[in-house]
Amino acid sequence: MLRVALPNKGTLAEPASNMMREAGYRQRSDGRDLSAIDEENRIEFFYLRPKDIATYVGNGDLNLGVTGHDLMEESGSPVRQLLQLGFGYSKFRFAVSEDSDWKLEDLDGRKIATSYPRLVRSHLAGKRISAEIVKLDGAVEISIQLGLADAIADVVSSGRTLRQHHLKAIGDPIATSEATLIEREPRHDRRDSKDTHEEKRIFLERLRGVVYARQYLMLDYDCPRTTLEAAKLVTPGLQSPTVAPLARPDWVAVRAMVRINEVNPVMDELAAMGCTAILTSVIRSCRAVDGGQNGMPVG
Repeated sequence: MLRVALPNKGTLAEPASNMMREAGYRQRSDGRDLSAIDEENRIEFFYLRPKDIATYVGNGDLNLGVTGHDLMEESGSPVRQLLQLGFGYSKFRFAVSEDSDWKLEDLDGRKIATSYPRLVRSHLAGKRISAEIVKLDGAVEISIQLGLADAIADVVSSGRTLRQHHLKAIGDPIATSEATLIEREPRHDRRDSKDTHEEKRIFLERLRGVVYARQYLMLDYDCPRTTLEAAKLVTPGLQSPTVAPLARPDWVAVRAMVRINEVNPVMDELAAMGCTAILTSVIRSCRAVDGGQNGMPVG
């Protein structure tokens, strides 16, 4: 039985469970449960602190895990990214008091509070900046006000928390992050059984299908045969569009997947060509030949 770790709380927890449901996996019904078994799919989910997931997977206790890319890097565990999941986007940045005119180089010799000491030390070393790192488990924003630190390094999503504590970000992002599916690095792993290898492959493909589906809409339209070739250039689909005859011999029905962020201009262009009955529908999941890296489709 495949053993998979999911975040038990925080911004990644609910989106991760929702993605599992969309992929056809049963999830816990009570948010206090630490595990849930999906007998039909032969998989057991464990709900753990996001910061601990990479450690469990790296130790070989669990086969796969979902956590933030920043947490994966901070852990130092022997794990690797299998698939970017398309949610939980954030940036990791330095921040100082809003009335300060400091730049990144002014952090030299200062105290920096963070929950991510490994990432911060590595970044500062690359910039040849020497600073004292104060490790905290959370609520680092208050450390400047309390006099514990001169600056902080923390995850920034909307920036609202920084503004609430009268802080501002400085310098370029230390790192960017999103939710990521991870596994133990093969050179550190015990050899998977044939069954486990196949279960991991199926799990990965199901999640990949959800990631694809969330980036695309299905577009259907009726097209005059005289403009079909031009329309196919506008809606090439992943491989090619599906074309079917209509009752009227001079018209065809066309179906193709279109990226969500491109669908409205595409519809405008099709309408200008004389196409009609142009409509979109949501895709819950799909399977597609991977033309990109890390399971992501290419444009």
